[in-house]
Amino acid sequence: MTNQLYRTGPIFLQYGGHLPDAYLSYKTFGTLNAAKDNVVLFPTWCAGTHRDVEWIIGPGRALDPARQFIVAIDMFGNGMSSSPSNTPAPFDRTRFPRVSILDNVTQQRRLLREIFGIERIKLVVGRSMGAQIAFQWGSYFADEVECILPMCGSARTSPHNYIFLATMKMAVKSSPDWLSGDYQGNALGSLQQFWLNADAWGFSQAYYRQGLHLTEKYQKTQDYLDRPLPEKWVDANDLLAQFATWEVADISDNDKFNKDFPAALRAITAKAIVMPSRTDMYFPPEDSEIEVRSMPDAELRVIPSIWGHRASSPGSDPCDIQFFEKAITDLLEARMDVKNEAATV
Repeated sequence: MTNQLYRTGPIFLQYGGHLPDAYLSYKTFGTLNAAKDNVVLFPTWCAGTHRDVEWIIGPGRALDPARQFIVAIDMFGNGMSSSPSNTPAPFDRTRFPRVSILDNVTQQRRLLREIFGIERIKLVVGRSMGAQIAFQWGSYFADEVECILPMCGSARTSPHNYIFLATMKMAVKSSPDWLSGDYQGNALGSLQQFWLNADAWGFSQAYYRQGLHLTEKYQKTQDYLDRPLPEKWVDANDLLAQFATWEVADISDNDKFNKDFPAALRAITAKAIVMPSRTDMYFPPEDSEIEVRSMPDAELRVIPSIWGHRASSPGSDPCDIQFFEKAITDLLEARMDVKNEAATV
């Protein structure tokens, strides 16, 4: 099945502004059962699309279409859902309004209800910005989510994370071919500078120390840095739109919690495994420890990886991927056990 589009019509956004004709791109795997209780939502992450989610879905895997109905939804700004690169003027390019994590979640909820009649989700699993979406689902729509698995992400963007994003934005905007966002085609220099920053921050020192970045093709570190950009990669304006979403991510910054962050965390009644990477410089485990302390039914499970923010991502250490899939299985089976116990009472 190819990706589908859900047209939201005009939407008014949390931080002001609107989109007159927005849409979400999504792809499903498996079959929704009659009880509609086998739903797994897998939102995308920054610079990722639903195609980047597919690698971990398949027969015999923790996310198995034979057992679950998996919905992979592209977040706004990623080039598949409404984004600066595909929205007509006057909302195109740098004129695209800021879309919040809660805006994404609210429209995802509409999609699930209007297209599939889904009112409850078994599991929301997401990495990086997808983890921010998982936290938001669990907090704002607590009664509609059974489990969440936020991996390599946070419930609120920390000051250090905000400063990191400032360096990323500067990298994109400082290239000569940025042209204030009005480039033709793509701002390749901007993407190259972003890619360099991502190389520096995305992996740990131990990853490079052990030479895991080197291959037969890239025998020296400079060769690795000189490698070509991925083909048909993210648009530079789309990147900035996703940064704009990321930098204000805060599950408590809304009408329900009025910036009371501990209260927003306490509202997450879903069974949760919060899974940072031990060496992640974007989202360090210490931030996850703080979050888990306030969550009623949460476990901190740190990935013992040297892959930094890329732990348990496509192509990473197989042990890290097994660690990720075990957490998915543990959550799905734990909820099943709860249901079975309730049925026998």
